[in-house]
Amino acid sequence: MMRGWEFNQPVPERGYCWWYVDALSDDGKHGITIIAFIGTVFSPWYAWARRGGGGDPSNHCCINVSLYGSPSRWAMTDRQSWTMRRDENSFTVGPSGLVWDGNSLTISINEVTAPFPSRLRGTVRLTPQALSTRAFQLDAKGKHKWHPIAPRSRVEVEFQQPGLRWSGPSYFDTNAGAAPLEEDFCDWDWCRAPMPDATAILYNTQRRDGTSQALALRVGHDGAVTDFASPPAVQLPKTLWRIARPTRSENGQALVVKTLEDAPFYSRSVINTHLLGRDVTAVHESLELDRFANLAVQALLPVKVPRPFW
Repeated sequence: MMRGWEFNQPVPERGYCWWYVDALSDDGKHGITIIAFIGTVFSPWYAWARRGGGGDPSNHCCINVSLYGSPSRWAMTDRQSWTMRRDENSFTVGPSGLVWDGNSLTISINEVTAPFPSRLRGTVRLTPQALSTRAFQLDAKGKHKWHPIAPRSRVEVEFQQPGLRWSGPSYFDTNAGAAPLEEDFCDWDWCRAPMPDATAILYNTQRRDGTSQALALRVGHDGAVTDFASPPAVQLPKTLWRIARPTRSENGQALVVKTLEDAPFYSRSVINTHLLGRDVTAVHESLELDRFANLAVQALLPVKVPRPFW
């Protein structure tokens, strides 16, 4: 049985694997997202390599870090295979890395931000409340899978550059696939909402074959993942880049509290919605893969996703 944090799992040609962490501070003033990629799915360099007949995922790896609030920072450097080292419990890309010690995940960050270069250096330590063993297939052929490893967690965030320290509720999952996302999906939206006694997760996908999937999950204190009835759909206001932000709410109402990321093909937001009988605050993500596949959009991305060629 895969536990989710096995950083040495095989990644097929043209495929990907990523490990995702997000957190909001207890006071609501700060947030962070970290994504460790093998086969950086949102890298224009990897997309161009696949178009050229290549597609070695290990030659496009990175640790993406986004700080929200004040100060805010962004780093996403697409790196070559010789910069990566990994085994079952550790994954290093260039100067940054993740280590699982059996009780917690420690992420050491030493990156250069983009588009304006500055040093981003610090440590994030995630401690799960419980581990979840249930994984999900996202497409009909089983090429894409998702595993919410530790939907109920806590983080301690400490950065030296910029100076920053806070703690709060967090989330940890992994996705893996044997084909590019844009090949099998049109779009998806996802959100996770922590509550005192559970975490609610919504995951809605529109597939290229015309089918769709709507997951509505409750994760308890013990890590057990159970389904609940998918709530009615709600449309949140589009972003400045005109990215749709669909979500779901049991009372048919939802509100954007803060837009964290507004990019040409995706958004990340803090929203208020109503799930499992409660008004909740959730981290929400919306992704439009037709936008990502557009060559004009990909031509913009190296500004935010640089790639050193040495």
